[in-house]
Amino acid sequence: MLALGVFAQTSSSIFIHGTPFLLPALTARGDSLASAGALVALPTVGLVCTLIAWGYVVDRIGERIVLVAGALLMFVAGVGAAVVDNPVAFGALLFAGGIGAASSNGASGRLIVGWFPPDRRGVAMGIRQAAQPLGVGIGAMTIPWVAQHHSIPAALLVPALMAGVAAIGCLIGIVDPPRPPAKAADRANPYRGDSTLWRIHGVSILLVIPQGTLWTFGLLWLHRDLGWSLAAAGALMTVTQFLGAAGRIGAGAWSDRVGTRLGPLRQVAIAAAITMAALAVTSWTDWWWAAIPLMIAASVISVSDNGLAFTAVAEIAGPFWSGRGLGIQNTGQNLAIAAVPPLFGAVIAVTGFPAVYALAAIAAAAAVPLVPRPPKPAAQLVDSSTNRE
Repeated sequence: MLALGVFAQTSSSIFIHGTPFLLPALTARGDSLASAGALVALPTVGLVCTLIAWGYVVDRIGERIVLVAGALLMFVAGVGAAVVDNPVAFGALLFAGGIGAASSNGASGRLIVGWFPPDRRGVAMGIRQAAQPLGVGIGAMTIPWVAQHHSIPAALLVPALMAGVAAIGCLIGIVDPPRPPAKAADRANPYRGDSTLWRIHGVSILLVIPQGTLWTFGLLWLHRDLGWSLAAAGALMTVTQFLGAAGRIGAGAWSDRVGTRLGPLRQVAIAAAITMAALAVTSWTDWWWAAIPLMIAASVISVSDNGLAFTAVAEIAGPFWSGRGLGIQNTGQNLAIAAVPPLFGAVIAVTGFPAVYALAAIAAAAAVPLVPRPPKPAAQLVDSSTNRE
């Protein structure tokens, strides 16, 4: 179940985060940067528009059907985009592929929460969350190369074919985890009368700002301010992606050991605020010998909260609301990360990189008091995802 969930989520990540790697090929064929940017953003738009809707569907009919249907939609949309000549149809199919990609966010998370017991769930979810940087890495290595040496349509077949394999794998191998008999209390809205889930969503939105800042501007900072070549800067950014994946798994193991997701989440928020503030100071003073290690550390720390918050939302929301809860979680994060490039880009144009690093540190610091306190000691935790002790 874990392997299939990770594979499905990696396919989604390649479709969403891999299409921007078509920008060089699109601009080389004559598209303006604005129009090419709008095209490659369409999968993300489709994702954000349908995350909560997919969550509702998975709450109602289960994980297997949703994972198969979403991966199949990605496959059909990707192949269709590879063969059409009309730019409007091309964009519509990229948007449809984003809709399909949104299916795995909640469904694969629920699958892991349903099959893994609480004391192993943090590690499992950390491995699942590593699918995002894994997908970015695979997309970076394959899509630009295929587009340059073959064609843009051929490059689109990379995420499409992987989604097709994911659809077949999920159809054959996925088994929906058992759910307890539905009671009225189980189906009650967990957002009413309790701010815990809303606070976790708020924490995740604030903590995705440092992540988005480093993902978006780290390479440019290394190249423009520190004088690194694009190849060297790109290599370091790739290394930080894989280190970040390891950080997510490590944070999950930590939460399993201490028996709570919220305690480690608070510590990650504190560490993110400290490292981003230190990066702002060292980049302002041109202490590159300290700024580069801090950038690497901040890149790892700033993504380590994802699995913790994701698991906490699924556990607290329970088996009949976790799909929608995870959809809300991802929607808020994606909206926040989409706002980072234009807003922080304008700040950089006026003041430089240290200012945006400082703003990201402030966002992380604001998340610290927002993290809810663990409601019970570890030994008394109830597995709300299955209603078992």
